[in-house]
This record gives sequence, C-alpha cells and structure tokens, in this order.
Amino acid sequence: MQIYSKTDVGLHRRSNQDAYRTGTLPDGAVWAVVCDGMGGARGGNVASRMAVDAIADCIETSYRPGAESNSIRTLLLAALTTANMEVFDRAGADPALLGMGTTVVAVLVTGGTAHITHAGDSRLYAVRPDGLTQITRDHSMVQTMVEQGQLTPHEAQFHPRKNVITRALGVMEELEIDYNEYDLAAGESLLLCSDGLTNYVPPDQLLIEK
Repeated sequence: MQIYSKTDVGLHRRSNQDAYRTGTLPDGAVWAVVCDGMGGARGGNVASRMAVDAIADCIETSYRPGAESNSIRTLLLAALTTANMEVFDRAGADPALLGMGTTVVAVLVTGGTAHITHAGDSRLYAVRPDGLTQITRDHSMVQTMVEQGQLTPHEAQFHPRKNVITRALGVMEELEIDYNEYDLAAGESLLLCSDGLTNYVPPDQLLIEK
C-alpha cells in the first residue's frame, strides 16, 4: 500500500494547526494519523504535534508482526489514551496552554482490514472510483442535531456552530474513543483529513478526475 500526505495552511489562517504522521511496519502493515489542534494558535499547534508524536511512538514500538485484530484494537486505544494524558498533563502544567486539545483520526491497515480510532470531527473516508463513503462519525454538535432530526445534512454543513465538537483529545483526563474495522475492497483507498478540507470542499467534489 502506498501512502501520500500533505498539509497546507490555506488562505484563511496564519498558522496551520494540523499535524500528521505515517509509516510502514515490518510485516507490510501501514498506519497514519491526522490531528487538528484547538486552543489558540500556540496551543493547537502543540496539542496536535504532541498527539501525533505520541501515537506514532506507541504504534512503532508496540506493534507486533501478525498481530490479531483484538491486539491491534488494544494497541490503538492505548496509543490514543497515552496521547490524551500527555496533552492533558502538558496543558495543566502551562497556563498558556490551558484548554488546548486536538481532534484525532488514526488507522492501521493490515491484511486488507483498516483498524480505525478517532475522536472529534477529523474524518476517514473509503475512496472508490464511483465516490467516497464516510467511515467515521463526527463527534460534533451538528452531527448530533442531524441524528436527532433537528437538521438535514445540508443544513449542518452551513450551520454557524458546525465547528463545535463534543470530543477532543487532551481536554479531559479521560477520552472516549471510537474504534471500528473496515474491510477494504480491491482498488479502494483511504482518505484521512481534518475539517480544514471538509469544511471547504463538499464530499462530492473531493474526488477530482485526472
């Protein structure tokens, strides 16, 4: 599997609070993590970078070739939990960083199965020639309102509080993490991204014909 990654500050902000890491493992497994920081320019940058580094370190040091699904689940949950505590502790120790946090989406792919963990509104999509399917569920105020029938998905896209998230890594001492598995079909790819992409590019425009 090939990995391509890119981040850009865009046209509307002076600082880029997104961070990512990717890698390959000895048995051919691949992994990637994307974080989108929050808590002011300095705090967001620190939170996202700390989180991706902590998660990357856990994966690279703890993964065992040929690991079963349950072991991978345990590894990824532990990686995000460790990152959460490191960011939370750093924020508590530095008044300038108080309240910082980050969204996170991480995936480890082995044997045709994507093992996915996430918190917040950074997303993972399955990409096929005929379109995209969102695999993760946003932890956000507008997503809850959509599920309760208070908003349509189209209305949610333009709601003034669409950026209010209900989970973030590093904000609380304990983090509720979603985990799921997705079996990749032949020819499928995965797209991990922050809302810096999805807030400005509608899902039906994310695929560009070459």
